[in-house]
Amino acid sequence: MAIALYESSEHVCMVFTDLVDDGDGEVVQSNQFLVVNHGHGALIDPGGPLTYGELYMAISRHFPPKRLDYVLASHADPDIVASVGRWLTASDSKVLISQVWARFLPHICQAGKMAGRVVGIPDAGMVVPLGASQLVAVPAHFLHSEGNFHFYDPISKILFSGDLGAAMTTSAEAGAVVEDFDAHLPRMLPFHRRYMSGNRACRLWAEMARTMDIEWIVPQHGPSFRGRAMVKRFIDWVGQLECGLDLLDSSHYRVPAGALA
Repeated sequence: MAIALYESSEHVCMVFTDLVDDGDGEVVQSNQFLVVNHGHGALIDPGGPLTYGELYMAISRHFPPKRLDYVLASHADPDIVASVGRWLTASDSKVLISQVWARFLPHICQAGKMAGRVVGIPDAGMVVPLGASQLVAVPAHFLHSEGNFHFYDPISKILFSGDLGAAMTTSAEAGAVVEDFDAHLPRMLPFHRRYMSGNRACRLWAEMARTMDIEWIVPQHGPSFRGRAMVKRFIDWVGQLECGLDLLDSSHYRVPAGALA
């Protein structure tokens, strides 16, 4: 399902929520995003081989894939970038990913496809020109990847937040907007406790996010958080979240029983 998050005569943001068949629960639902400004396009977190064919066709109904300027990757998980080699073949785009991960991409691309087309995003982030506007890569390191970025669109005021805010839901639910934050928490909490690195990273991200003009936070998995009050509620929750390293103790580092017998 393609959903227009923002639409004007010169600027469009779209999310694609149902390109992976998650009916048996064995495949993680994922969202892919397209931002177009004045005829220039950026594809955010395009996914893996499971999404490529359907995503190509879905995008083609709104924008010629050959004309993509960029493929933007929040980090290097397979559900983010495993299809990147095919997008390099299908378009003349450049791939932007954390400099931490840029040299790993050749492992999933055909030889020769990457030359001059991979841009390593510095740790401090960067501004990405797009048509008459721009997207902004903002740091989200260790949430959950060592090199991790969110992408902010200053026109729609949408923050594409990668795995931060993710909930394990079905494709049918992923296009929804969270209405009751407390009711939604149980769907986010197990994922965040396991996949996010620790409260220090959460707290620093929240401090940064409070300085931004955000009206909508849209994660890579599950429903989104729309409106100033809901965005604030989400940021405040992230800022106090205990997860990852905060929850470790000696019970997590034991040789399995019987292994040394």
